[in-house]
Amino acid sequence: MPSGKYRHLFFDLDHTLWDFDANARATLEQLHLDLRLPDKGIRDFDRFYECYVAHNDKLWARYRQGHIKQDELRIKRMWLTLLDFQVADEELCEELANQFLQLMPTRTRIFPDTIEVLTYLQEKGYGLHLITNGFEDIQHMKLRVSGLDKFFRHVVTSEGSNSLKPQPEIFHYALDKAGATVAESLMIGDALDVDVAGALNVGMDAVHVNYNGKPQVDVKPTYTITALRQLEEFL
Repeated sequence: MPSGKYRHLFFDLDHTLWDFDANARATLEQLHLDLRLPDKGIRDFDRFYECYVAHNDKLWARYRQGHIKQDELRIKRMWLTLLDFQVADEELCEELANQFLQLMPTRTRIFPDTIEVLTYLQEKGYGLHLITNGFEDIQHMKLRVSGLDKFFRHVVTSEGSNSLKPQPEIFHYALDKAGATVAESLMIGDALDVDVAGALNVGMDAVHVNYNGKPQVDVKPTYTITALRQLEEFL
């Protein structure tokens, strides 16, 4: 058993362990060519990707707030991106959305030292779990293909728990599933307003994984790290 106060560590997946941005970009770069988007007037891939990121971020915020459903998010982020280039092609949008969700989870880019740090924590005897707002089938495929699935005892998704971070329900659901108490648990994630604030609001300590060194406002995490290896300094 671990010697400190924590027994259970709850990780976020996207942007914390699995490099969502790098994997999404590589996937869209492939689809930009495979679906012949330059022939349809979408020649500037960098601008295409920037438009996608902007729409995706806004729609994910609406999804977390319960304003839109999963299927609307999947399609609308592509539809709005295509519209930025005056391409109103429903068939192409559907194809882009479907292929993106088929291909992206097969990408394996993870953040530096992810495997080594998870191995270290597992060998120390921590119970490792995931709390993710991602879609059930896609998140499990990401874990399987990137070799991360073997580390986690429980994987709690927004679909499986019928709630989303930062709502307290998903944290309580994960704690119950893991047989863990708030006092012995630690949340580790990149999003201050989602992972950190959500955990703190239920009384759980939280680590902000601040890869970009962004200034922290309003939310005060228990710990802040800029690389996963730094977890070994206090766990």
